[in-house]
Amino acid sequence: MQEVVTLECTEAKKEGKPVSRYLTTRNKKTVTERIEKKKYNPFLKRHTLHKEIK
Repeated sequence: MQEVVTLECTEAKKEGKPVSRYLTTRNKKTVTERIEKKKYNPFLKRHTLHKEIK
């Protein structure tokens, strides 16, 4: 049972830059908590922590 989720950058908001977003999937039955991944933010030109948003 895969669900499509959106990951949003957490550091860009603090710096006043545009946020980067990525789409990914997760299995709702096995992964109950929110996903956190390190992804590339092209506006900050570095890898940052992206958290799942609703």
